[in-house]
Amino acid sequence: MILITGATGHFGKLTIDFLLKKGVKTSQMAAFVRNAEKAADLSKMGIKVLIGDYNDYDSLVNAFTGIDKLLFVSGTDLPNRTKQHERVLKAATAAGIQHIIYTSGEGKIEGPESPLWTFAEAHIKTEKWLKESGLTYTILKNSLYMEYIPYFIGNVLETGTIYLPAGKGKISVALRSEMAEATATILATEGYENKSYHFVNTEAYGYEDVARYITEITGKTINYISPTEEEFRETLKQQGKAIPEEYISILLAQAQGVGEVISDDMEKLIGRKLTPMKAFLQEVYQVS
Repeated sequence: MILITGATGHFGKLTIDFLLKKGVKTSQMAAFVRNAEKAADLSKMGIKVLIGDYNDYDSLVNAFTGIDKLLFVSGTDLPNRTKQHERVLKAATAAGIQHIIYTSGEGKIEGPESPLWTFAEAHIKTEKWLKESGLTYTILKNSLYMEYIPYFIGNVLETGTIYLPAGKGKISVALRSEMAEATATILATEGYENKSYHFVNTEAYGYEDVARYITEITGKTINYISPTEEEFRETLKQQGKAIPEEYISILLAQAQGVGEVISDDMEKLIGRKLTPMKAFLQEVYQVS
């Protein structure tokens, strides 16, 4: 039995879709969710729905009992994520989970001084705990989803400018759907035990690249300006805009070259070339 946590989220749903395409039956899957109503469609498909929460140890043990493979999607509650993950691993051990596939994060994180430490701390500790636990594990070191790029750059066709404090740093973003497809491959087959995989693209991209691609696609000149952190924050304040602090951290980390790790791990798992940035942007900004 395969249990997918975060099953009503984008990544979880995509992973379930790819498992079905790979021939895994709904009777071989279960979904761990906090809200039964949001999982009604999964239940109708014949997937067993288990209600629980990373903050509730007993619900975790109950859900994990009888499970062979657990897709452990990392939590989104950043202040409490480290404690939540520790609780998940303790429950998995108590329930006798045979194999945990964990969605970690990618990046050259040196320590608490990194702009990405708020994101990375739980991942670093969870990876360490997994390796020391005696549990069979597979670690997926996920990069930023390529789908986030249009959100980061805003309405560039209107402004003509990408204004972000990312410097000349690059990041090897990849499509969430292709990460989910690669994850489904690992869940549906064997041979990935006690290994780590880099879920990144085979090329890293900077916002200069993004500006150039959109210019080529649309015919409208898009410029990239990289302000200092202080200038960026002051501009947001003047415009009355609010960007989550964690997203600013990603941009600052990119400026430091934290996200430039590249790998062909995902291509090997899905059996084809990954979608490049320009092809993705072509879909987003295609001219009718």
